[in-house]
Amino acid sequence: MNSSARSSNQTLTARDAEPSDAPQILAFIQALADYEKEPAAVTATVADIRAALFAPQATVTALIFEYNGASIGFAVYFQNFSTWLGRHGLFLEDLYIAPDYRGRGFGRAALRVLAQRALNMGCERFEWNVLHWNTPAIDLYEAIGAKAQSEWIGYRLDGAALRRFAAGE
Repeated sequence: MNSSARSSNQTLTARDAEPSDAPQILAFIQALADYEKEPAAVTATVADIRAALFAPQATVTALIFEYNGASIGFAVYFQNFSTWLGRHGLFLEDLYIAPDYRGRGFGRAALRVLAQRALNMGCERFEWNVLHWNTPAIDLYEAIGAKAQSEWIGYRLDGAALRRFAAGE
């Protein structure tokens, strides 16, 4: 499914990613990790990306953002659920726009595409996380009317701690 959103007299095209996009998605993931000061944290391979995003039972969706025929970014999202609302939401796991295209409205356009998808899917919410130091992103999110959810603290159980806890240790 293709869609587009205008950005400062420029059109950003969004399309559903295809298995052949897996190397580009992984390159964007690594660039995002570099930007977030965690370059060594990426352990995913092209095969991992293909298996997770394009398998018949995939629970996540990836978009490729293009401008003038060039891939300039990506997003990965999935549905979550609000028990209080009894409705699904769209959770944005990652959004990345290449540095040469930042500050030109492409991030806002990408978020608009995702918001439209959320509504088309019947979602009641569109949520994501941002690192506390990423002020350019925070400024954009606040400019579009998003509200920080400061009352919640995120927790993560992963790696050896996850395995130990699951084993009852």
